[in-house]
Amino acid sequence: MKESNYEITKKRTAELFLKYDQESMIQKYDLKHDADYLFLDFLGQTYRINRATGLVERCSEALCPVEEAGYNEAMSIYDILCYAKDDACLSGQYCPTNSLKGIIKTSCSHPADGSFREESRYFDTRIEALAEACRALGGVPEGKGDVAYRIQVFPFLPVIVQFWNSDEEFEPELQFLWDTNVLQYLHFETLWYVMGHMVKRLKEMVENRK
Repeated sequence: MKESNYEITKKRTAELFLKYDQESMIQKYDLKHDADYLFLDFLGQTYRINRATGLVERCSEALCPVEEAGYNEAMSIYDILCYAKDDACLSGQYCPTNSLKGIIKTSCSHPADGSFREESRYFDTRIEALAEACRALGGVPEGKGDVAYRIQVFPFLPVIVQFWNSDEEFEPELQFLWDTNVLQYLHFETLWYVMGHMVKRLKEMVENRK
């Protein structure tokens, strides 16, 4: 079967990862590691990165079984490890994704804009299940909305998830607020990979609650 462009890109990025200084990554984030793997928590799950191949895998606490990470997961992890500035620091202030300082707002600047409309409709009237899913991801209540939680994307990087049910005048709305310095840690495009994966996980957890 022919590989998808996503798989090809993921493999190429794994090769690029191997060109970066892994010891610097370990020191910057105080990563758990051994001779074969680097370990990093991402949205409440542990991942391991093969130090020889760059392959990213999702694993249980016992490290078995493991499963190769999907595109959004792997690209998010590669970016945080390879791109983040050495002096990156959080501001403690939050704003919507497309209001982040320094982004150029063009028709191509927000490739996933509006892509959560279907998911917003799915979560509509399911606020108890959504709130429970946010708490399961370690979420702490913060912000405005029918559901509003601050969740650690990585142990050192938070995001605020806000959701409003629909009413007579407005459609349901799912919104993400990022620390205003998040682009010191991740490329703008990568934020959409993170949000896409988070929405997928939240939806799966709501489904499993039934």
